[in-house]
Amino acid sequence: MAFTGDSLWHSPLWAGAQANWAAAHPDGPAGYDFTPMLAGLAPLVANVDLAVCHLETPIAPEGEGFTTAPRYGVPAEVAAATAAAGFDRCSTASNHTLDRGVAGIDRTVTVLEAAGLGVSGMARTPDEIAPRVFIVDGVRVTHLSYTFSYNGLRMPAGEEWRSATIDPARIVADATAARALGAQLVIVSMHWGNEKDHTITSSQREVAAAITASGQIDLVVGHHAHVLQGIEQVNGVWVIYGLGNVVSNMPTGSTWPAASQDAAVAAVSFTPRSDGSGFDVSTPVIHPTWCDRDAGWIVRLVQPTLADPATPPGLRARLEASLARTMTILGPFVPP
Repeated sequence: MAFTGDSLWHSPLWAGAQANWAAAHPDGPAGYDFTPMLAGLAPLVANVDLAVCHLETPIAPEGEGFTTAPRYGVPAEVAAATAAAGFDRCSTASNHTLDRGVAGIDRTVTVLEAAGLGVSGMARTPDEIAPRVFIVDGVRVTHLSYTFSYNGLRMPAGEEWRSATIDPARIVADATAARALGAQLVIVSMHWGNEKDHTITSSQREVAAAITASGQIDLVVGHHAHVLQGIEQVNGVWVIYGLGNVVSNMPTGSTWPAASQDAAVAAVSFTPRSDGSGFDVSTPVIHPTWCDRDAGWIVRLVQPTLADPATPPGLRARLEASLARTMTILGPFVPP
C-alpha cells in the first residue's frame, strides 16, 4: 500500500491547470487539467494494491466560485487527476473540511466517488461516516479519517456526523466496530501536528499511544504540518506522523520553509500471519518527493530524477537540497 500527505490545490495551480488544458485544447472551451502535476507519482502509486491520498481542500459546490486560503473551494478536476495518477481513495477530514459548508462536503464526496475514488472523513449521510469495509486483493480493509479541528467552524446542529474530530475513545470505538464488521486491516489517517514544525508534538504521541494500545489498529498515517515528520513504532504499530505537502504552492521564504515543498510516498506491506491472528506490517519505506513549482507544480520522485543523467544542474541542485532535508527527518526509512 502507498500513502501521501497533503494535496493543497492553491489558486496558482488552478491557473497552471488552465494552461495545461489550453495547450491540449487550443480551439476548445476553457477547462482545467491537473493531471501533469501528479503524473510523476504513477510509477509508485499505480502499482500497489491500495494508494491513499489526503485531499485537504474541499471541492467547490457546483455553480459556486473557487476560493483559496484561508477557506478553500477548488475545481472538481483535481479528482480526475488524483485518480489518473493511480490513487484509489482519499482521506478528507482536515481543518478545512467545513470551508465551503456542508454543500462543499457533499460536492467533494460526490466528485471523488464519480472519479472512482473511495472517501473517508467526509459524509453526505450519517451512514457514510460510520466504519466501512472494502476489499483489497481479497483482504477486508477499513480506512478511517480524523482531524484536530475545523478552524473554529461548527457543523450545523444535528449534522455533527458530517466529519470526525480526533478523540481517542471515538477512534478506538470506530476501529472496534470495523473489526466487528469483519475488517482484517484498520488504517487510520490523522490530520494533526503543528504547522511548519518537523517535531512530533506531545499531543500526537499521546493520541498515538492511546489508539494503538487498543490492538484494533494496524497503521496510522498523518498529515497537516506541511513539512515531513518522523516515523515511530508505538505499541507495536507503525505511526507515520507527517508526510508533508505532496502538491501545493506554499510561498517559501519568510512565510513557509523550503521544506514545505518536500514530501514522501510511504509504502507499507501487510503479510498475513501463518496462525491467522492478523497481519504483520512491514517497516515503512519512504520515497522522497519534491513539488517543482517552477515547472508547473510537477511532483517529482527525487531519487529517480537524481539518477537520471539528463537532469539539468539547476534542478539537480534543488533536488539534492530537498533530499538532504528529507534524510534529516526520515533517513532510516529512505532506501539508498
